Amino acid sequence: MPGMRSGLNITNATVVAAFKAALLHQGLIILAILAVLALAWISAREWLQAAARPAVRATAAAEPAGRRLLRIGFGIIWIFDGILQAQPAMPVGLPGDVIQPAAASSPDWVQHLVNWAGTTWSNHPIQAGASAVWIQIGIGVWLGAAPRGLSSRLAGLASVGWGLVVWVFGEAFGSIFAPGLTWLFGAPGAALVYAAAGALIALPERCWYSARFGRRLLDAMGLFFIGMAVLQAWPGRGFWQGSVHGRPGTLTAMIRSMSGTPQPAFLSGWVSGSGSFVAAHGFAVNLTAVILLLAVGAGLLSRRPGLIRIAVIVLVAVCLADWVLVEDLGFLGGLGTDPNSMLPVALLVTGGYLALTRVPVAADVPATQSPDAALPSPGVAAAAAAAPDVAGADVAGADVAGADVAGADVAAQSPARPGWRERAQPTGLAHAFAAAGTRTVLACWAVAVLIVGVAPMAAAQATPDADPIIAQAIDGSSATLNYQAPAFGLTDQDGRRVTLASMRGKVVLLTFLDPVCTSDCPLIAQEFRDADMVLGSAAKRVELIAIVANPLYRTIAYTRAFDRQESMSGLPNWRFLTGSLAQLTQAWHNYAIAAQILPAGGMIAHSDIAYVIDAGGHTRTELNFDPGPGTAVSESSFAVELANAAKQVMRPSS
Repeated sequence: MPGMRSGLNITNATVVAAFKAALLHQGLIILAILAVLALAWISAREWLQAAARPAVRATAAAEPAGRRLLRIGFGIIWIFDGILQAQPAMPVGLPGDVIQPAAASSPDWVQHLVNWAGTTWSNHPIQAGASAVWIQIGIGVWLGAAPRGLSSRLAGLASVGWGLVVWVFGEAFGSIFAPGLTWLFGAPGAALVYAAAGALIALPERCWYSARFGRRLLDAMGLFFIGMAVLQAWPGRGFWQGSVHGRPGTLTAMIRSMSGTPQPAFLSGWVSGSGSFVAAHGFAVNLTAVILLLAVGAGLLSRRPGLIRIAVIVLVAVCLADWVLVEDLGFLGGLGTDPNSMLPVALLVTGGYLALTRVPVAADVPATQSPDAALPSPGVAAAAAAAPDVAGADVAGADVAGADVAGADVAAQSPARPGWRERAQPTGLAHAFAAAGTRTVLACWAVAVLIVGVAPMAAAQATPDADPIIAQAIDGSSATLNYQAPAFGLTDQDGRRVTLASMRGKVVLLTFLDPVCTSDCPLIAQEFRDADMVLGSAAKRVELIAIVANPLYRTIAYTRAFDRQESMSGLPNWRFLTGSLAQLTQAWHNYAIAAQILPAGGMIAHSDIAYVIDAGGHTRTELNFDPGPGTAVSESSFAVELANAAKQVMRPSS
């Protein structure tokens, strides 16, 4: 997959420093937003008390236990995932060491799709890496802060959206299109479980007040586990053999690959021991896994509470054992992005089980409850007390999200709610904000965190050119200079004489190329060509100049052949200059170019340098222009660095 790695060490100091700086700056913005929200909320509450405007609020039913477990549990996991994304190796390491391997065994169309997303990350590692941190933390905080109402459901939808993005582009569809798919190693992908949980949270809350809902959820999970058991038992997939002809079987190889992850010695020993046990008893281990998956699936599908409870307990135990001994926790090694799928699956099934339990319609609010709680009116409390017990039955039309109470007509016993026009007025908005609880303010802040994360990622997606930080990480930062550029008088590829003085009034981007080079020089030429495209309309104020750096192959015929080969002939501002050996030697000396003839050939080893000369003829910037790995990403990054250097000297203040 070209462009997934830019030839950088994953802990490159330049990239890591830029990543930390981006997280720090965005973190300060996020803290400032929180401070502004808090001050505005406190001020609004003071105003509300001074205005003595009564607030009409109703008693809300307790949030269903299953929904609460999913909301808080997945909120914590999202926050944890966001913290993992802040690891220093993520900006460079994620595309090449995580995303690419996940898609390597998938069909070509999956690899192309994942490569498209991975290239975007590779082009903008700092923006994408920081965005992933704040998006996931924002979703987690939002889920935790919004227990009910529209805000809570929107948080669930945010979890669905981002979960699907990660599942498709980060996990290559959970590798469901690749061979060797097994639930023991995370199929069908942790992010898909996140999305499923988000979809359940986004449902109208009245759904959770029905035993039928929990029943359907457990039925779906039961069918899933039976399907995974069949997949695990399918002949020819390598799971029945611990080793084959002295080589590790499929499951053994998976486990042993995890034992090499940097981690505490005791944990590595556990995983290594688990791999050895599977290698020695592969058939028995796979048979046990198949039986357990079938038993859990059958138990969840049964209509017997006792069997369902046992199935849930067994599943949680299996998930924990697999999480430690097979998946190796999933988040170690510096590039772990999440705790893998076992904990999310256990949460999802436990949430379905809790949906079968008894759920009260309304909960009395103690007099000592925090200001965030709803204060019941006498009419609402009476209606709540008279409401029937709906445990195990559907409550159609009873929307308990926010402050609705099943069977209680709050409007008939309270002052009329103001219309939307009144609520949209500044006074109405201020009153609503002042009446909001702490959790509502935190939810607003979480949305702001999400926006801080989404904005730079969206901007990066809309920008096809790579970040110059990649070029700087490969070759170091440019050197700022200011001295009169040495003059030269040479001949271009069309036989016309060109001098530095003749280009006065334009910015000159100057480098030295070998016309018969087959390694760096063609890459540098393409970087100059790309820089011309990045400059856009400003390119008419720039001359792209290359001087021959080969004492043997220096005739115009060679410069023209090079131009045709690299498609440089169509650039009106491109000049490939040559001259006599004395003229070239003088230019090499003036611009500190070291050229050496390589053995057994005429190709020259020479310095890869680019100079930026301003319109007044002064050398303003020197860039180390070794193209490094020559990937599409690094090529684009060098082009942007060169174009930015040209734009810098075009500014009047420069």
